[in-house]
Amino acid sequence: MLTADNDGVAVAYERRGRDPTDAETVVLCEGLGYGRWMWNWQADALADDYHVIVWDNRGTGESDVPEGPYSIDDMAGDLGAVLDEAGVESAHVVGASMGGMVAQRFALRDDRAASLTLLCTSPGGPDAVPTPDATLERMFSVPDDADEREAIRYKMEPAVSDGFIEANEGLIERIVDWRLDSDAPPRAREAQAAAVRAFDAGDDLADLTLPTLVAHGTADRVLPVENGELLASAIPDAESEFVEGGSHLFFIEDAARVNDRIASFLADV
Repeated sequence: MLTADNDGVAVAYERRGRDPTDAETVVLCEGLGYGRWMWNWQADALADDYHVIVWDNRGTGESDVPEGPYSIDDMAGDLGAVLDEAGVESAHVVGASMGGMVAQRFALRDDRAASLTLLCTSPGGPDAVPTPDATLERMFSVPDDADEREAIRYKMEPAVSDGFIEANEGLIERIVDWRLDSDAPPRAREAQAAAVRAFDAGDDLADLTLPTLVAHGTADRVLPVENGELLASAIPDAESEFVEGGSHLFFIEDAARVNDRIASFLADV
């Protein structure tokens, strides 16, 4: 585990795959509350051809947990510090959910972004379709008698397809283990959530002239698919992939398809 410093906040990251001196870099930006385990499927798939960086947002995993408030700009600065520390001058930036917001803001302020891949994310602002109230209730309020493992499973349910948890018990238990080890604590989770609520890139999307892929599940119950449609229509020449019936975590549930699409996009950049 390596660390970068952004104005006194230590940001944890790790490298996977090829040596950066003979391969392009892909950096993966995770979602709200999740640690860098979230990218295991994509990082492993990309590692044969790319130098891959995965990192923990402030408040999560092995990164520092500073007092709030947090902003998406803060986290884009964290990403910049990681690339500084890693000596990376250009990177393909992949972000999911909150990480997609971080990726958008980073690309708008830092010319080291060579391309953008935006999964299950939103431009924020008044035109965005908000997270449904039922999903928010499920994600941020758990039964009083739930233990830690039960609470994680309860909060995850809106993010996956109906029946996925029951059909993949072994995988879910591994994910619960990873989340117990690296999830943001409650105060950091709330600070990240506040940063998501305040994010608005809507007026800036036309400035994203770098190659961009937008991918979204059509049955996303966390950030509804209309948000992906907004991004795809507002970012000049963006490519799009809408996965029929895909959940918020479609990149885990349908990892092979998503990995192939990301790989083909990056190969054409």
